[in-house]
Amino acid sequence: MQFQLNTDANIQGDDRLAEVAETIVTTALGHLSNRLSRIEVHLADVNGAKGGDDDIRCTVEARPEGMQPQTVTHNDANVDAALRGAGKKIRSLLESEFGKLDRR
Repeated sequence: MQFQLNTDANIQGDDRLAEVAETIVTTALGHLSNRLSRIEVHLADVNGAKGGDDDIRCTVEARPEGMQPQTVTHNDANVDAALRGAGKKIRSLLESEFGKLDRR
């Protein structure tokens, strides 16, 4: 599975952040990660320098093999919380989609 991290101009996307993001998201996906070909994480600071509550947006796009890409977005107060929230959302979405396929 490939992992890609994208950040906007307000969030510094260094190697450490990429490693943390990959760990958080792949841990949240757990056993589902072997059914995915690629994960893309997009981090953005919605308000820029203004600050504020829930101004970090994390969008996760998962590309399951043989299916259309699935996307979720989560806003939170900091990068770690946004990554964890988006990780939980994408896991829930994928469990639902894979469950529907497995029942057929």
